[in-house]
Amino acid sequence: MLRVFRPFTFVVLAAALVLAACGPAATEAPAAVETTVVEDATAAPEATEAPDAMAMYAPDAVEGDIVIAGSSTVFPLAERMIERFAEEGYDGNTTYDSIGSGGGFERFCVNGETDISGASRGIKDSEVESCRAIGREPIEFRVGTDALSVVVSQENDFISDVTMEELALIFSTAETWSDVRAEWPAEPIQRFIPGTDSGTFDFFVEEVFEEEDGPILAASNTQLSEDDNVLVQGVLGSPYAIGFFGYAYYAENADVMNVLAIDGVTPTAETVDSNEYPLSRPLFIYSDAAILQEKTQAAAFVYFFLTEVNNEIGDVGYFPANEDVLAAALDAWAEAVK
Repeated sequence: MLRVFRPFTFVVLAAALVLAACGPAATEAPAAVETTVVEDATAAPEATEAPDAMAMYAPDAVEGDIVIAGSSTVFPLAERMIERFAEEGYDGNTTYDSIGSGGGFERFCVNGETDISGASRGIKDSEVESCRAIGREPIEFRVGTDALSVVVSQENDFISDVTMEELALIFSTAETWSDVRAEWPAEPIQRFIPGTDSGTFDFFVEEVFEEEDGPILAASNTQLSEDDNVLVQGVLGSPYAIGFFGYAYYAENADVMNVLAIDGVTPTAETVDSNEYPLSRPLFIYSDAAILQEKTQAAAFVYFFLTEVNNEIGDVGYFPANEDVLAAALDAWAEAVK
């Protein structure tokens, strides 16, 4: 039989024997007492740090590619967020095809080729139906605000302000500038406008022509392009040219072109946020819950976009969405990924 000696008990017994041998006979040695320590089974375990539920969405925690297509207006902002996402540790490949809001929705809702769609207008009912036909339910995330900017070259010395009614004339039936105001030059108006797949085109037509695109497409001396840089170069080519596009493209070229006030209101952070500027408009990205659940990298990018966009949007040349709007977008994201 294996014996287990307890050192503490042995010491006590040894001491008692010594005392018994040396002390008076009448004095008995105290009985040895063995003590046992019992662990408290009910004691609380050591505290452990709870796992971070958001760690899986960190840029350096995800992998795989992200495919985006859509608005040329959203493109500069998305491009900045893509760069920031990579700087924070994401080493996958993110592409953004700048093909216009309509083209982006076709890629997302009809072909099912993209993870995220950029748009400078809200999705149309017909586009939602197309998405549902392929099993996608588009989720809207508001990421900022744009001031659609009507611009002329700085060589133009006769126009600085137009009314909405004059804007409709300039981009439709007026042949020369003097057809709009008699004191303006009798020179042909040269028009540079976004292509019909562009959300910028759709928004302008809706605001200025009440959804009828016939007048603008019938105007003479009109060049259309999905590439806003082509429009910039066209406007800069003549003092009698005029065009419109997202504010970021004006901001990038503010040293060589002028933005027009409309109905006396110039686009600024204040007039855009209050919607006082007549051509203020929201900017969006869209995705789908199944995509965000299956592709953690896409979910991570959308989350990063929403939480960091207001730190970047001013430098890009757009205006921030207010905090309530971004909070609603984050709630939609959380609902989608749960």
